[in-house]
This record gives sequence, structure tokens and C-alpha cells, in this order.
Amino acid sequence: MPKEKSQNNEPNGHQRAISLKELAAHLGLSITALSLVLNNKPGASSIPQETKDRIFEAAEKFNYRPNYFARSLRAQRSFTFGVMVPELSDGYSAMVLNGIEAALSKEGYFYITASHLHRDDLLKHNPQMLIERQVEGIIAVDTPIRFQSEVPVVTVSGHDEIPGVTNVILNHQHAAELGMGHLFTLGHRKIAFIKGQDFSSDTEIRWETINEAAYRRGIKLENDLIAQLEGDIPSPEIGYVATKKILSKNKPFTALFAFNDISAIGAIRAVQEVGLRVPEDVSILGFDDVYAAAFHNPALTTIRQPLFEMGKLAAQTLLKRLDKKTQNDEIPSILTAEPQLIVRDSTAPVRKN
Repeated sequence: MPKEKSQNNEPNGHQRAISLKELAAHLGLSITALSLVLNNKPGASSIPQETKDRIFEAAEKFNYRPNYFARSLRAQRSFTFGVMVPELSDGYSAMVLNGIEAALSKEGYFYITASHLHRDDLLKHNPQMLIERQVEGIIAVDTPIRFQSEVPVVTVSGHDEIPGVTNVILNHQHAAELGMGHLFTLGHRKIAFIKGQDFSSDTEIRWETINEAAYRRGIKLENDLIAQLEGDIPSPEIGYVATKKILSKNKPFTALFAFNDISAIGAIRAVQEVGLRVPEDVSILGFDDVYAAAFHNPALTTIRQPLFEMGKLAAQTLLKRLDKKTQNDEIPSILTAEPQLIVRDSTAPVRKN
């Protein structure tokens, strides 16, 4: 005899997605209880684990999928944020986005990413595009704010004081002390530096704090040992080119402090090409601790910027800004993350000779 068709099967053989109401009826539970558990809401903590397991098992069995469109219509909200980044191909943005996603997915939110590629037209157009798509807030990652918005805004590595905007930033003073202190302790006094591009949000503050940390240690910054990154490609190539410029001046140096890990990796290549060894002849210090830093050869000593945590904090702050129970004056305009020195194989004491 042919098998009886399940009421939950469509004519083409695919399983029809069950509604929340139908799932609740099947389990003999309230829609509210299912909603709390499936959306991981705080109220779910009062529901026994055995019941939670039953809900998740049935949701998978009957192909339950939340209807976010219906949810949005009921609440008159989109449950979506906009995230602006320079580009998606570098380790910096990817790590921040991972933190944002971790915080938002837990609360049932989605995000739309828009890359501006440092273009003035996209810096103005992208925020408007996101707002037209009904985002409830915007997170700007290493992105200048050149727009006015009625939705709340949080920046990562933003340093402009703008009313209503919360900046999640690194403690750059501490970062400079860690970096310069590490090289100084190893005996380095002739240090080369790679500055960031003009368009990077962190270039100015990072360079200022490095200058201060060098001055406190009596280290003179020589113009011939300083190069600035040029171009907007997120590739080690720009660090390679900057280091070549420094090497062309024929001024001796025993260490190089790079603007970020990507440029530090390029610097290692340039130094090795002229027959110098890293770290025996030249120590190289990076910044950020992107995923590739630990796996480069030599493994990169770097100042860890907690990018995942900064992204997560930015998303959590934006969620608080939307919470009607939270007053805006309860959220500070600046939230500071602390750096950490990660010592690997690319730095070493100065050679005696």
C-alpha cells in the first residue's frame, strides 16, 4: 500500500515550513514560550531545558523558519542594521564584522554591509541607501561620518566628537607605550616607522602617541626613516613599497614599527630582499593582530587591537540605544578598548655589533 502523505508535505515532495502557531499546537505550548526560546530572549531562562530541547527538536523536524517579514510588520521595525566599511578584503574589517555578527545574531538582528572604498560619493550615498532600506541603526567601521541620520550611529575607530554618536576606540596611548616600550627594552634606538594613509581614522592619533612614547624614551624620529602608506589596496604591497623608500635612503635602522600587520608583512619582504634577516638584523613590529599575523614566517610580533570585541561592543551599544528602557545619557560618547602586546618571532634584541 502507498504511504499516506504527511499533511506537512507539498505536492512536489518538499516539506512545507510550519508556522509558529502550528508548532505551538503540536507541542501543546504557548506561542510566547516558543518565541522566547527560538529567539533566545532573556525570558527563556525560566523555561526548563527539557522543554527547550523539545522545541528545538520539533522546529528542526517540521522545518520551522521564523517569518521575519511578519515580525517586522507586527513590530513596525526592520530588525536590521547597516554597517559601513572601507572594504571587505582586509583582516581588520573582517574581524570587526565577526564581532558585530556575533552580537546581532544572538538578538535576532541582521545587518547589511556597504563598502565605500574611501570614495567621497559612496561615503555620502551609502548611508542614504541604508536608511532607505529601513535600517534601525548604523555602525561605521574606520569610516568618517559625512552624513546626518535620524537613526542612532556607533563608530569603530572614529575619533570625531559628534552629538549622538558613540565612538568605540582603542587606547592608543597604551598601544604606543607597549610598542615603543617593547622595542626600547630590546635595545633598539634607530627605529623606522610606517605611517598610515591619510584617509585612515587611526593614522593621526596613532602617530601622535608614537611620537610621545618615543620622546619619553629619548628616541629621535628621523625623516629618512619614516614613510607613509599610499594607495587604498588592502595588500602587503603598500607596506613593501613604503619600506623600499626607507631602504633607499641608506640610513641604518635596527627595527621598524609598521602601521598595521598587513604593511608589516610587506615590510618583511622588502627587508629580506636586500639581504637583511628578520629579526636578527631588523625587528619588525605590526599592529592589529589579524588572523594571518601568527601564521606568517616569521610569526609577527604585534600590538593586538581587540577588533572582534570592538565590533561586538559597537553592536551591543547600538542595541542599547534602541532599547526604550535605556536613556541616551546612560551611554558614554566614547568607549575604550585596551590593546595587548603579542610577542612572536619578528622581534629580537639588537645585535651587539
